[in-house]
Amino acid sequence: MVHSSTAGHSPDQGPDKGDVKKLWEMMKGVQVAMMTTLDDNGRLNSRPMATLSHAGFEDGTLWFFTRAHSEKVAEIDRHWRVNLAYANPDKQDYISVSGIAEVVRDRDKIRFLWRDIMTTWFPQGPDDPEVALLKVSVDQAEYWDSPSSTMVYAYGYVKAKLTGQSPDPGDNAKIAFQ
Repeated sequence: MVHSSTAGHSPDQGPDKGDVKKLWEMMKGVQVAMMTTLDDNGRLNSRPMATLSHAGFEDGTLWFFTRAHSEKVAEIDRHWRVNLAYANPDKQDYISVSGIAEVVRDRDKIRFLWRDIMTTWFPQGPDDPEVALLKVSVDQAEYWDSPSSTMVYAYGYVKAKLTGQSPDPGDNAKIAFQ
């Protein structure tokens, strides 16, 4: 089933809450997203980033820890549009999120979002001047939630062979946040 959460909604109503909830549940099931930025030569650069799932997603904002003087921060300072790709092949869940990224150096916010596991990447703790946050304000997302069991694939294969028709690909939704 393909649908758009913006259908039947006025722009000031925002996205469909059911679609947003499903999107967030799918994203929380993926530990690492690939964040893509743009460099000054027009090249796309992707790198793995851990979404701070404990920060929530109610307002359409995603949070990530980063080094304040990293290449991605320099790219975001000049080209603030980013894309995040999430994939959970075991469940056949796939997500693409685009938005506006900004670097946040607010020590109170960093301490609030800090978890002990972050010491792995930032051994000096949340007060290390190299610790920063990336805030991504999502403006659009799309997800694909396909059937994942072996039986569903087997049924789809048989159906395609017998009828010449593809099986139901599952849910797909485009969600406009802004």
